[in-house]
Amino acid sequence: MRIAAFQRHAIFDNMGHVCDVLERDLCWAANEGSEIALFPESFLLGHSYDPQVIAARADRLANGGLEMLCSRLTWADPTVIVGAFAQRGNVVTNSAFVIEHGCVIGHYAKAYPNEPGVVAGTEYPVFQRSGLCYGINICNDANQPTAARRLADQRTSLILYPLNNMLPPETAAQWRNRSIDTLQARARQTGCWVASADVTGGHGQSMSYGCTVIVSPDGTIVSRAREGREDVAVTSCRRSQARDGVVQTKERLRNTLERLDDDRLPLV
Repeated sequence: MRIAAFQRHAIFDNMGHVCDVLERDLCWAANEGSEIALFPESFLLGHSYDPQVIAARADRLANGGLEMLCSRLTWADPTVIVGAFAQRGNVVTNSAFVIEHGCVIGHYAKAYPNEPGVVAGTEYPVFQRSGLCYGINICNDANQPTAARRLADQRTSLILYPLNNMLPPETAAQWRNRSIDTLQARARQTGCWVASADVTGGHGQSMSYGCTVIVSPDGTIVSRAREGREDVAVTSCRRSQARDGVVQTKERLRNTLERLDDDRLPLV
């Protein structure tokens, strides 16, 4: 399965512009044979750490924003992974939506949010495309091995990471390499392919180098977007041999334990 991870400039409070960008990028992805198109965290209306801004963007998404997006993507063959702050009942989550042919087939809510007023998700759904099982973690989730493990335990072969490293310059510099190291660690930990999509450039007093990469199960970076500019990381993923090895090892241990239990002499 071919995946395209798009590194893009952040767009704020302009759903029409976002839809234009998504349509352009999905047309390119389809022509390149990509089956999954991954976009940065909260790409639909923009990321924020301001509770009032977050609430307003979640409300805008619920009142026509998501419907507008889906109506413009009915033609798109690649599965789209794109996120926003979203209302769930009386709470707001930081979510990534899985969209196929203009229909939302599922979503993942960030399990370890670091935005004020955002409620943590508790579910770790997995999805299928071309026989490959994948799941989603969002940005800060990458710093929590438990989040990746919850997906790996469901036999995923690919973990997708929408990121938004738009930070004050000093903080951005600290995470410039650390983000890469963390994604490589999650790949080695789980035996899964890992792909991230990040924003790049500047906004106000913040900036992002861009951490858009695709990492193989052994931690090798196989594709990386160029820092500081819009770019795309692309590669073809298959069910990983490393992941298969993890599963087979667990199955062998289970079979061994069952055999030992069967062979055990009865107590007298």
